[in-house]
Amino acid sequence: MTNDDKDLQAFSSPAVIPDQLNIPSGVTSARLALGRAGSGMPTQSLLSFTLDHARARDAVHQPLDFDALEQSCAGLGLEMIRVDSVANDRQTYLRRPDHGRRLSPTSRELLQARAASPHDVVVVVGDGLSSSAVQTGVATLLGNLVPRLKSMKLSIGPLVLASQARVALADEVAHVLVARASIILLGERPGLSAADSLGAYLTWKPGPDRKDADRNCVSNIRPGGLDAEAAAFKLSWLVQRAFCLGLTGVQLKDESEPVRLGLSVPS
Repeated sequence: MTNDDKDLQAFSSPAVIPDQLNIPSGVTSARLALGRAGSGMPTQSLLSFTLDHARARDAVHQPLDFDALEQSCAGLGLEMIRVDSVANDRQTYLRRPDHGRRLSPTSRELLQARAASPHDVVVVVGDGLSSSAVQTGVATLLGNLVPRLKSMKLSIGPLVLASQARVALADEVAHVLVARASIILLGERPGLSAADSLGAYLTWKPGPDRKDADRNCVSNIRPGGLDAEAAAFKLSWLVQRAFCLGLTGVQLKDESEPVRLGLSVPS
């Protein structure tokens, strides 16, 4: 073989050296067994990583379009109120999580003026750490959840749309509106495999003394994760048990999946 033939063979050989791990395609979205090109990542894998990183950054920093969100939720038949946290801009929100857990004085006064009568449940929608998750997923989730709550004969307060919101903001919102339970839906911190994931948190008797251990969380609500219908079933099951037992958090175990599959009935 001449030197020219050797050079041609080297040029035409596959540039990507496969990884020895044998992981079937589609089993996981984790970046495993990507192979290598020389001493680095394959170009396609690097470009995919860079794109997902950009999507995650955009999800955190892109402002939520509250006008569009309100229009998408108009068919739920709920009054809607917009509020803000103490965090008056995105940088403050990211640097001071405690500011995102408290209502601004103006918003608190607004809710106090609307607190005409007690409610069983108040639902809060916050932007959280992924505006894209809220923009694309909340209306569908609420469209599945609200009818289930109404079928339980629960009184539902106004739908509160909260800007620069952390999870605990729902404690103050529901406390001011005199609600027995709160549900807050907001965008979860994006990862490099999912930037559009919603989280839902249920709290019994919300108030300033509540801790994270007092809540139940349903996470990874997104296409490719927990779909909206399954998430609404899980949330409504937890709400039903919360009103039955008078508690949420570590004492309330999620046993909804066998019920959804028709395998058992809750005691």
